[in-house]
Parts: sequence; structure tokens; C-alpha cells
Amino acid sequence: MDAADFQREIEDSMATELDRLGSSNLLVALTDADLTEATVLRTAADSERAAMETFGTWAADEDHAEARDVFADFREQERDHYDRVVAMLDGEHDVDDAAGGPMHDRLRAFETTATRLGGVVARSLIGERTHLQVVSFFINEGDERRADRFRELRAETSAQGDRASSLLEAVCDGRDDRDRAVTAAEDVIDDAYGAYADSMDDLGLDPRSIC
Repeated sequence: MDAADFQREIEDSMATELDRLGSSNLLVALTDADLTEATVLRTAADSERAAMETFGTWAADEDHAEARDVFADFREQERDHYDRVVAMLDGEHDVDDAAGGPMHDRLRAFETTATRLGGVVARSLIGERTHLQVVSFFINEGDERRADRFRELRAETSAQGDRASSLLEAVCDGRDDRDRAVTAAEDVIDDAYGAYADSMDDLGLDPRSIC
């Protein structure tokens, strides 16, 4: 299984959901339309903390040695991401939601190595788009320093997806494992999109609009 082909397959099959998750409406949904710098940063910090908790859970019970090491690396990277975002809040932040919502509920329910790695790929694709919207937000605020910080987080999140895709090549034992990884990735994106659409509906907005 080619790693790049796996990511392209997910992007193709979930193109509509990913396009909508990549719109500027995403931050509106994530912040309940409270588009202030502090709320955007707090929302980003909660997201990084939720990912840290998810990867920590996997690292504690993963049977595949290489995947276990990868998840432990991701846990530490997300801990660093959280610290870097909190630093932009002058080091003051009480976590509002380490649970992370439906997407992380789905991720934490995965028990096999292949589904977990597929989930990482999906979370990376979503994270790239989320970080890009945060970058755009701070550019519009005239804050290039914070925009650059989120460009760094975006690149590192994208690299997690690349690393997970590459490991899938070694982990998947036949078509069934690959299919399970694909389904896992699609389910994660479905859950993230469902949460986004629900938030938009609650705000009286159309989740189908892209801007």
C-alpha cells in the first residue's frame, strides 16, 4: 500500500466534507461565533490537549511496538503544541474540553493498529485545515507572529499524517486491514463534519456554504 495513495483516497472520498471543514465558517462553528483572539487561542489549546490525551491512551495499550512508539511521540508533540498555544495566552489557560468531542470519541474507540493509524491520517487532514483557518484569522488580525506559530503547528500536524500513512504500509496485512483503515479515516472525518454541521445549525447558518 502506497502511503500517498492512501491519503489521496481519503481526500477524494471525503472531498465534500473536507472542503466544508476547510472553509472560514469552521472557526465560527468552533468558537460559537465568538471570533476573538482569546477564544480562538483557547479553542486551539483545547484541541491540542484533546489530541495529547488521545495519543496518550493509545500509547498506553498499543500492541504494535513501532506504532506504540509513534503514538508516544505524537503525545509529546501534542503536549508541546498545547504548551506553545497556551504561551500565546500568556501561559494562562484552564482546559475547557479535553474530551475533544465526537471526533476524539471515535478515535479513542479504535482498538486496532490499522484503524488508529487511519484515524491519525484523518485527524491530520482535518487539523491542516483547522490550522490554516487559524493562520488566516491572525493574518487578518495583523498578527504575523501568531500566524507563523500556527503555520509551524500545521506543518507538524501534516507530518503526523505522513508518518501514520507510511507505517500503515508495514502494519496492514492484506486488503481487509487496509479497508478497515480507510473506513476508520472516513468515520473520523464524518464525525468532525457532523459536529461542525450541528454547530452551524445551532447558529442558524448553512453548513453547506463555503467561504
